[in-house]
Amino acid sequence: MLITNVRPWGGDAVDLEVRQGRIVAVHPAGTAVVAADAAGGTVDGRGRIAVPAFTDVHVHLDSTRIGLPFREHTASPGVWNMMCNDRENWRDTPIPYRDVVAGTLERMIARGTTRVRSYAQIDVDCKLERFEAVMAAKEHFAHAADVEVMAFPQAGLLLEDGTIPLLEEALRSGATTIGGIDPCQLDRDPVRHLDIVFGLAEKYGVDVDIHLHEPGHLGVFSAELIFERTRALGMEGRVSLSHAYDLANVHPDVTARLMEQMAELDIAWATVAPASGGTQFDLARMTEAGIRVGLGEDGQRDYWSPYGNCDMLDRTWQLAFTHRLRKDRLIEHCAAIATIGGASIMDRTVQRLTSPDDRPGLAPGDRADIVLVDGETIASSVMDRGTDRTVIHNGRLVADKLAVLPNPAA
Repeated sequence: MLITNVRPWGGDAVDLEVRQGRIVAVHPAGTAVVAADAAGGTVDGRGRIAVPAFTDVHVHLDSTRIGLPFREHTASPGVWNMMCNDRENWRDTPIPYRDVVAGTLERMIARGTTRVRSYAQIDVDCKLERFEAVMAAKEHFAHAADVEVMAFPQAGLLLEDGTIPLLEEALRSGATTIGGIDPCQLDRDPVRHLDIVFGLAEKYGVDVDIHLHEPGHLGVFSAELIFERTRALGMEGRVSLSHAYDLANVHPDVTARLMEQMAELDIAWATVAPASGGTQFDLARMTEAGIRVGLGEDGQRDYWSPYGNCDMLDRTWQLAFTHRLRKDRLIEHCAAIATIGGASIMDRTVQRLTSPDDRPGLAPGDRADIVLVDGETIASSVMDRGTDRTVIHNGRLVADKLAVLPNPAA
């Protein structure tokens, strides 16, 4: 394939030559010639900006109402109340639930996301039904996106009998990450909660991702227990903290100490760019410290929240906005987090960001996962969030004009 007349990271126009799923050469615009037998042909970039395709490292594909009529938000505040509201309503859809899940993933791919780490709620109410729906969507769109599925105990591990065997069944059935959630606030037994999570990770050889909504020093306490287990089990590079927004809202010395431990243990951070009235993690400092940072959309217009539209470019805008960033280089850094930053969490062979000015992912040798977007600069693309997009996954054209193309192997 040749991708002609594109501007990598908003730079000068070039032609990208792709073979066997990887970029093999970067030519001055208009100078490359596609081989007569090239299966991918030529993609006309029309002067658009090329960035690595988006990576959503924190999405609940199983918790979605994308494609369904808009509804009034009915949940009361708090994780348990939100979960109960979801539990009461998620089956009530006018089209089959599996189609809703698959349609959400399709919409994400159409807008430029080709790497996805999805939670799949597992509890005594839904058992494996939601997990199996996410796995079915993953299989259906395997030609267009890489999807990792996490076995996630949204209702906790200890509050309802029977959750742990269901998690084990999911891990035996293809889940590649085990989740945990608020060890102190929800299960109220952080030692047992984390012993179970890390025990399952060790038993099945999977990664760990902990939802941490806990405030202030309670969150710090849980984080330090997570760090202890990561170090003791030699799981450096295989643990992520999701949310954990209040770890930046304690004394600056405490936050600095936590960041040092995250860097030492290679613990990644996944944010969904929430609104916050307090202090936020400094994205540039996190990257400079060597911490892998990724972005996700969380739920998609679900029973927890009416927000979410499957568009990671939109969420990139939100990341810049909630962190009060105005300089172009820092807005571009948000785009790097939304693309290669998350990719380095899902795949540790992907080059991690080394500074807020680092713009990797489009050089010879890099995998050809690319989204073409309209805009004058990266910052303008983030601000305007245009819809003239073309999506390439593993060197194949998979979406154009906000529509996923048919699977040629189907």
